[in-house]
Amino acid sequence: MAVIVPTNKSVESLKGLHLYHGDISNCSMRVRMTLSEKGLDWTSHHLDLKKKENISDDYFGINPKGLVPTLIDNGVVHVESNEIIDYLDEHYPKPSLRAVDNEQEMLEWLRLATSIHVPAVKPYVYATMIQKKVQKTAEEEKKYQELQSNTELKEFHAKHAGGKAFGDEDVVRAKQTLEECFDKLDNALEGRSWIMGEQFTLADISWIPLHFVLIGCGYPFENYKNITRWANAFQNKKSYQEGITKWCPDFSKV
Repeated sequence: MAVIVPTNKSVESLKGLHLYHGDISNCSMRVRMTLSEKGLDWTSHHLDLKKKENISDDYFGINPKGLVPTLIDNGVVHVESNEIIDYLDEHYPKPSLRAVDNEQEMLEWLRLATSIHVPAVKPYVYATMIQKKVQKTAEEEKKYQELQSNTELKEFHAKHAGGKAFGDEDVVRAKQTLEECFDKLDNALEGRSWIMGEQFTLADISWIPLHFVLIGCGYPFENYKNITRWANAFQNKKSYQEGITKWCPDFSKV
């Protein structure tokens, strides 16, 4: 469980559930979907990532990486999206989103989704879609470097700072990782409605935002028949509408 002690002490007095999130953030989508599945009331603190509203002393005082989402539950700060959805399912257990027969396998799917975020998902999304839309000014870049202490994130953002851009090599490496993961996912979905079988779980919530964002960037899912069938099953799901399309109707148009 990723719980931190914030330096911005104002959030410690918040009552109930508060979510700092971004409309286009696939990690935020997971948490919004889980809150919807649980029927939980929450207070929205939306940060416009294209306007770099997360790059501030106040927000880095809440989340030391400056990332969204951050969940505040009665003054306790939770970070990392898959950790947050796991926490929500444990502490608000009805309806349960845990795999009945194999919880460890379900958690492995959550860990895999997390492990490819910075090495593969972000480079592909930035290179194909949004790097020009989120380009930092020199002042914003200076502020980010001052606030950010995470080496992996500093190195990632340095690749598109100062007019630089992710190139073909970055996309090739990202696609290799994504192909391995989506081959595994497509195989797992063979003969199954959901990733863990016939039960909808946190594993599905962890992976569907990746599909939504990547297909919006033109990622070729047409050869993944099981993933395509699985993704189509979300279209009429209330949590998908409330957690994803309400905030980001079409990622290809962000």
